[in-house]
Amino acid sequence: MLRSALAGVLFLGLGTASAQSYRFDFGAGPVARGYTKVTPDLLFTPERGYGFLPGSPIQGFYAVRYLRDYVTSSQPFFFSVTLPEGNYDVKVLLGDEKDASVTTVKVENRRLMLEKVETKPRKFIWKECTINVKSARISDRDSVHLKPRERAYFHWDNQLTFEFTDVLPKVAALEIRRNTRAKTIFLAGNSTVVDQAREPYAAWGQMIPGFFKPEHVAIANHAESGESLRSFLAERRLEKILGISKPNDYLFIEFAHNDQKQKDLQPFAGYKELLKQYITAAREKGVKPVLVTSMHRRNFDAQGQILNTLGDFPEAMRQTAKEENVPLIDLNAMSKTLWEALGPQESEKAFVHVRAGSLPGITKDIHDDTHFSNYGAYLLAQCIVQGIKSAQLDLVKELREDLPVFDPAHPPLAEKWKFPASPFIENVKPDGN
Repeated sequence: MLRSALAGVLFLGLGTASAQSYRFDFGAGPVARGYTKVTPDLLFTPERGYGFLPGSPIQGFYAVRYLRDYVTSSQPFFFSVTLPEGNYDVKVLLGDEKDASVTTVKVENRRLMLEKVETKPRKFIWKECTINVKSARISDRDSVHLKPRERAYFHWDNQLTFEFTDVLPKVAALEIRRNTRAKTIFLAGNSTVVDQAREPYAAWGQMIPGFFKPEHVAIANHAESGESLRSFLAERRLEKILGISKPNDYLFIEFAHNDQKQKDLQPFAGYKELLKQYITAAREKGVKPVLVTSMHRRNFDAQGQILNTLGDFPEAMRQTAKEENVPLIDLNAMSKTLWEALGPQESEKAFVHVRAGSLPGITKDIHDDTHFSNYGAYLLAQCIVQGIKSAQLDLVKELREDLPVFDPAHPPLAEKWKFPASPFIENVKPDGN
């Protein structure tokens, strides 16, 4: 709280409309009126409330005209701002007065916001996105029961951290302002949904924000590895979501992988009852629940067909959706089509199959047929988009209009899909299987 208060006092004196409105001018040139100058050597401190994070060699370039200087790096680089919990509209100015630029923007735990924004030489472009910042706090006395590893995450820390990356990232300016009108899509789920903090793992929840237009929708990913419907309740994660949600927000619910391991939980009894508990709680707050069946693991038979390892849990969710008149995104069915279209060999690239030595710190081969690579997570996010369309949710009008046509039966191959990896790598499998 002290960090946020200090940042608010600081920014009130910088010509912004309020303590929740920020303008940064990056580079070595003159500062634009109403903006705060940020040079490459300006590191984040709690007292300042903004700055670069150490670790990447950042260069700052000079330009005579305002907002035409910029910062860049040959490695992904990070800029962080102290912000209170909420949704924010972000505008970032990308480009270079002399050469081209290619920039991808992620936030927090590698959450995709802007993908491969290209500018031609001597061109600049403003790009927008809407970002959710979350806090573990429920009240002055209570908070979400975080796992030890979560305390090192870029979310839960009262900051908004940007990752600027790609082959030629060039950032000239950044504007942030509070958005109290946007719908929030809350995600409740496990390791297949969570914003995975480290490469080579990823999940669909951290890819989906990049598919929405700015200003009207924000994605708040509250999923965590290892979670089940029961543990999500016990750790007060659903309580947190409902405490900050507002009428007409959404709650996407995807659980099964860890629920099926609980011997006393039956698909058509206890599991359905828990789903209905979530649905009722959401509706009491005016929040719209959406059920998402869990995707298949990568488990093929001799004929190249996917074997079901989730038992009756997906079917139990389908039944619950009908009984409760809740929209359903059948990711389970779409993933079967998707994995079989890729086949036993090509589908390895959608999951975390990594050879020892191929990435820094990876000393042993990884063969994980439950958790996804960036490629696999992106494909599943595209399935979620198709599910939103099939369910005819009013969110359809908030999807980006330039999205490519996607068919799970004809997915793009990994060789034709390029995505910049983040620098944080860990040879630790996420909780759950």
